[in-house]
Amino acid sequence: MKYIVEKDWLLRNLDDSKIRIVDCRFSLADKEQGRQEYEESHLPGAVFFDVVKDLSSTVKEHGGRHPFPNLPDFIHKLEQAGIDETVTIVAYDNGECSFAGRFWWLLHYLGHDKVYVLNGGFKQWRAANYPLSADIPSFEKVHFHSHIRPELLADIEEVKAVSAGKKAAILIDSREAKRYLGMEEPIDKKAGHIPGAINKPYIDGFSGGQFKPAEDQKERFKDVDPDKQIIVYCGSGITATPNFLALKEAGFDKVKLYLGSFSDWISYDDNIIE
Repeated sequence: MKYIVEKDWLLRNLDDSKIRIVDCRFSLADKEQGRQEYEESHLPGAVFFDVVKDLSSTVKEHGGRHPFPNLPDFIHKLEQAGIDETVTIVAYDNGECSFAGRFWWLLHYLGHDKVYVLNGGFKQWRAANYPLSADIPSFEKVHFHSHIRPELLADIEEVKAVSAGKKAAILIDSREAKRYLGMEEPIDKKAGHIPGAINKPYIDGFSGGQFKPAEDQKERFKDVDPDKQIIVYCGSGITATPNFLALKEAGFDKVKLYLGSFSDWISYDDNIIE
């Protein structure tokens, strides 16, 4: 796989000074849980990036529940962690691939190519009795040279145009079917989906806690035209990232993330909900 690495590979390369490991564990139910788990034990040499504090910015009227981070602040945190464009990065969460996926997407947006997500995450690493540590590493500060890739990001105006049929693209809602259909909505103030979006739950890209191989991902998206622009979204730009990853693994080139996602869409009173 192009963007997913296996735990055995990482175990063999733990002592490589040109690899940085990033712990992205997080709980939507308890925002401090990820940091607490990291301090208790993590992969040796791993630094911690918080989904709310590091991978998002302050919630405002628009922008969704996990708005686009302040890039200078995010880059500064990368530099303090010894991360520049020359190192290989492996991000992990508990295996959901969504929090690590958010980090992975942000680094690709900044122009970093050598970024990967650990298949199975922390849970399967620990289950294999692989090394863990409670030591908090420190690295010499470096300078990160970013090369922004605007083609990876869709804004509200583009999504509006696609939803209204004024622009040709495929909208993919990555949430579970019940939320997509508006049968239940445990988080956001309104239920339903962006008009015109099809439903491809991100969880369908996994089996046994592992990210499915590329051929299985191709099968998932066999009804999606690879020649068209694709825009993925979810509730707040977190769980859409495993679908973004899956599409890239499956060979789709024209993929964008609507980072504000449904929580941003419903923040505009005139936006229609299906």
